[in-house]
Amino acid sequence: MSALVAALRIARRTAWRSRGRSALIMVMIGLPVLVITGVFTLTETMYVTAREGLVAELGTADARLVRTPEGTVLRQQPDGAGWSTGGGDGTAARELSGAEVAVLLGPGTRLVPFSTGVLRVGAERVDAVETDLSDPLTRGMLTLTEGRFPAAREVAVTPALGLRPGDLLRPSGAAPLTVVGVVEHPHRPSLREVVGPDLPLEPMDDDFFFHRYGPGWLADTAKPVSWADVPALNAAGLYVTSRAALPGSPRSPVRFSSMDVQHTVGLGAMVIMVVLETVLLAGPAFAVGLRRRRRELAEIAAQGGSAGHLRTIVLADGLVLGGAATVVATVLGIGAGGLGAQVVARWGGQVGPAEVPWAPVLGVAALGLITGIAAALVPAVQAARQDTVTVLAGRASGVADRRGWPIAGPVLVLAGLGATVVARRQPGSVWVWVSALLVMIGLVVLTPWLVRFTGRVATRLWLPLRMAVRDAVRHRSRTASAVAAVMAVTATVVAMGIGAHSEFMDQRNAYTSARPTGTLAIWGGPMGEATWNRLRAEAGRRLPGVPLAAGYHAEDAQGHRYALRYHVRWNGTRKRRTAAIGDQALLRLLQGRHDPRAAAALASGKAVVFDPAAVRDGKLALRASSTSGPARRLEVPAVAATPADEHQGGALLPRALVERAGFATAERQLYAMYQPPADSTLARDLARVTPRVTVASEPGYRNLPDPGLWGWLAGALVLVVGGTLAATRLAAADMRPDRATLLAIGAPSGTLRMVVAGQALYISGLGAMVGLVAGTVTGVALTRPMTTHGAGDPATIAIPWPFMLAVVVGLPALATVAALITRTRLPLAHRLV
Repeated sequence: MSALVAALRIARRTAWRSRGRSALIMVMIGLPVLVITGVFTLTETMYVTAREGLVAELGTADARLVRTPEGTVLRQQPDGAGWSTGGGDGTAARELSGAEVAVLLGPGTRLVPFSTGVLRVGAERVDAVETDLSDPLTRGMLTLTEGRFPAAREVAVTPALGLRPGDLLRPSGAAPLTVVGVVEHPHRPSLREVVGPDLPLEPMDDDFFFHRYGPGWLADTAKPVSWADVPALNAAGLYVTSRAALPGSPRSPVRFSSMDVQHTVGLGAMVIMVVLETVLLAGPAFAVGLRRRRRELAEIAAQGGSAGHLRTIVLADGLVLGGAATVVATVLGIGAGGLGAQVVARWGGQVGPAEVPWAPVLGVAALGLITGIAAALVPAVQAARQDTVTVLAGRASGVADRRGWPIAGPVLVLAGLGATVVARRQPGSVWVWVSALLVMIGLVVLTPWLVRFTGRVATRLWLPLRMAVRDAVRHRSRTASAVAAVMAVTATVVAMGIGAHSEFMDQRNAYTSARPTGTLAIWGGPMGEATWNRLRAEAGRRLPGVPLAAGYHAEDAQGHRYALRYHVRWNGTRKRRTAAIGDQALLRLLQGRHDPRAAAALASGKAVVFDPAAVRDGKLALRASSTSGPARRLEVPAVAATPADEHQGGALLPRALVERAGFATAERQLYAMYQPPADSTLARDLARVTPRVTVASEPGYRNLPDPGLWGWLAGALVLVVGGTLAATRLAAADMRPDRATLLAIGAPSGTLRMVVAGQALYISGLGAMVGLVAGTVTGVALTRPMTTHGAGDPATIAIPWPFMLAVVVGLPALATVAALITRTRLPLAHRLV
């Protein structure tokens, strides 16, 4: 029998005999493998390619055509991935009828109406499809799970709406529709959609057309609709999705770019950090096994086993446990990713057929196996160097410090700090993490010295804590690994917390609006005076008792409509604002109060500006631009004023000022401090007067802090507490003689528990404090690439104090409590003297 086979058999037997320790090691090694494999599988499964989603998009039809609004110039790109509207010298198309579209597609074409939009039901807007699901061309787009397909005045709904056949759907402003069926989308289980042959769809803004919403048809053609046919259909005002014109994936020549370098370096840094963290966490658990097997290994050495044999036996533990953890974690990760995709898709998103990206998954599995062997490497070296006579005599062997490590540690830390200063000014956060890796490795190397240095405080501590700290210092190789693991986890989580919170605060500070929060705006497009008067009257009728402030637009003598704009920097970002035109009523609304100074300036023909940086030498530089007329530059007198809201900007121009610049003004806007209720039909009611109206509300800043920050805290909780308990168990095993002595002289069980808990407090506390310093440096460095938007823009640095307190104080406290409830009662033991 070869030495390797024998070592593997011994490792398998030892793993089964110490099932608790084996399970702990497998969890530490397998958890990163499981998470990464699950994420890869989930991402691959939730990505639905154009080919996979073709049936849901087209059914059995050859093409789908969406009619664009009249006057639109449409150009789809040859790769099928994009499109553009307007501009150029193209001729705007008129809206075509179904018969005209069939002629364009050629003889033998059959069209089925297929329009997509939204339906207002109570307080929400629900996606809606207006088509006949019983037609063969729609087969496969939706699957009937209950009831039947709808006919006139009937609808089918998706399960997410919670309706069943026989229920009534009550669209706002329309007659109720009877639900006769329940249908499911093949890739979007969370979709809330209504389908029927005749639906009261809401009028849509132009931005909703082409890629998602709009009236159109499914086409069954005699010949395939190729990309050669698309330009002619675009010229007719039709957006095309064709089975035959589905773009392929032409292989582009490989070019090595700076982004490739960043991606490769970032991936390498992530791999090193995962391996380092896992080795530091699993190392103490392997050391526990070595302590328990010292006599067994010494007996093997006494019977002729070489140092290489002892190393092989301990490394076989890493191979067996790492291999088993990797296999189990890979299988569970694939299953979790596939099932997770189904669950996540029910919350939102889409899901395709279950797919496993085998290349990265097998790479992660190999990484897990290597990590298991690497975690057992240090115990294997210690096993080969142990003194056989000392172990067989039952005495503990001392561990000598190695000269040179305390020097290498500061060198790496200083190099990492210098690299961090340079990386902070580079685009992207990859180089900051690479620099942080240098700092982290330096601190790992420096940890044994830190353990010895902090051991000097032991003389001033309470007896149980003094014993715990002295034992930790005496076994620096064991303690340093656990402290370094806690340090690495804490540093990573603190850095992520500072970076993420700073980015959130920067986004909140970057929020800006041209109107106060709670403002309702009604904008009229190109229309005659009579149409506007009807629209204004309808708005007044629908908003009784709500004061309406008028706004105006500018146009030249030829009737070309102009927008008066200026640029200003807001939170480091260059913003383009459109100046409003109005009178004292609109000024009071924009300021939320009466400001005599601003009112006097407006009355005297000056612009009132809420962006002080835009006013230079008492002037505001404006650019008058039009889609159909020549641009002009203006410089008008202006004063700065305070707006109603902190994040509000913009400017208000008096009508007299605009008219002196050579423009005519016409009332086409209404503003009010009013928030419509969720089930308001105001937009629909005004659209009945004219479709050229836009209704918008200013909701204010609504973003919430990223909840993923506390997910990082949960992950850190598992790693810190698990790693600390593993090291604490090792310490408890090493301290058996001391604890037996305490028990023999009558020490209470609480004292024994405090000795063990002191080990946990020392390990987790020292690791958390060092990690706090390292993580803060990295987190502050991350804020620059994450929150700056150009030269001269200062970084936003925001510290999430509750999160930091939970990481630096809460995690060590939990680890200490967990160690405190560990069983510590020992039987009386025979002591060798």
